Amino acid sequence: MQKTCLPQLVVGGIGRMMAAPGTRGGSADAMGVAVLSACAAWALISAVGRDARPEGALLAVFAVAAGYACGRISGALLPVSAAATASLVALTLAIASPEGVPGAAAGFAVPPGDTGASAALLAVSAGAACCAATASRRPGSRMALWALAHGVVVTGIFLASPAGVMASSFVLLCAISAARARRRKALLGGCALVPAVVAATTWAVAEDVLPEGAAASLRSQLTEYRVALWQDAVALMHDDPVRGAGPDRFDQLSVTAQQVTGADGKPHSALFQQAVDQGLVGMALLAMAFGWLLYELWRSPRPTPVVVCAGAALASLAVLALLGNALSFAPVTAGAALLAGLASARVTGPGGGAAAPGRTPSTALDCATR
Repeated sequence: MQKTCLPQLVVGGIGRMMAAPGTRGGSADAMGVAVLSACAAWALISAVGRDARPEGALLAVFAVAAGYACGRISGALLPVSAAATASLVALTLAIASPEGVPGAAAGFAVPPGDTGASAALLAVSAGAACCAATASRRPGSRMALWALAHGVVVTGIFLASPAGVMASSFVLLCAISAARARRRKALLGGCALVPAVVAATTWAVAEDVLPEGAAASLRSQLTEYRVALWQDAVALMHDDPVRGAGPDRFDQLSVTAQQVTGADGKPHSALFQQAVDQGLVGMALLAMAFGWLLYELWRSPRPTPVVVCAGAALASLAVLALLGNALSFAPVTAGAALLAGLASARVTGPGGGAAAPGRTPSTALDCATR
């Protein structure tokens, strides 16, 4: 019974969100449905005629759809409480990581490093806490939520996760600086630019086109093993640039992955994972999915500080995904979409008036803590 009800709930929630396009960014919702549908369809197309396993890609698409729908629904009813709860849940999973995170790859001879589930969950937790803090109208609740956001950064230190500390600190600094922001387009543009620069740099490293000094410095930071995996992924993608080698076949085709006993068999980068699994089309769809989430935030009726907090968290997650296996963990994928849904929901409770995209309403913030 649960297996049939959950997809119906997600599809029904998305349908209700698109029911009134004239009142709230219906074009953005339609774009999301189109992009996610294309991602699922292309995963199947790239697997045709091969011994491929598209189930992981399909589950990731479902996690994004379910997380986003739940975020939109819960954010409309309890904008502050839902974000605070999401922050606490993500923080708990980060502390329990990797053994406590479903799908986490623990015990490998070559671990994914600090850019894994723990760091990504800390970024989600910080983003949700900052969203709740900027939206709260009660001074006491606001102080507690800001304390929670700072506590996420401190937790990253105790977890010995430099990437988690950097990601959560970036989100916190963006949230503080955006407290009086009015125009969101430039800020969200920056959130898109940072991952784009990182993606271009990682691709240049894999293609070995950087100057020798810069290349040697980056390779030492990224580790030779990770760079070798990226180079294998690029070589496999060149064999079939359009469809790639097929979903989840990297462990069978990568020479580097096969040489290490107990390796997880992944390229340690969402960009190169898509490149080898689904080719150039898969890479384009991945970029479109990220762009859709930022577009949803730009069209969001929520106040600009809330939107910027979520955008900063998504940018941090994108960077972590480009440098590690962050998107290989279902809680991270669903958490990112949940955060985007929370920050783009139309609040139905008291004080839930909509704001024009790119502007902060002059009235009190969305809704009191419930």
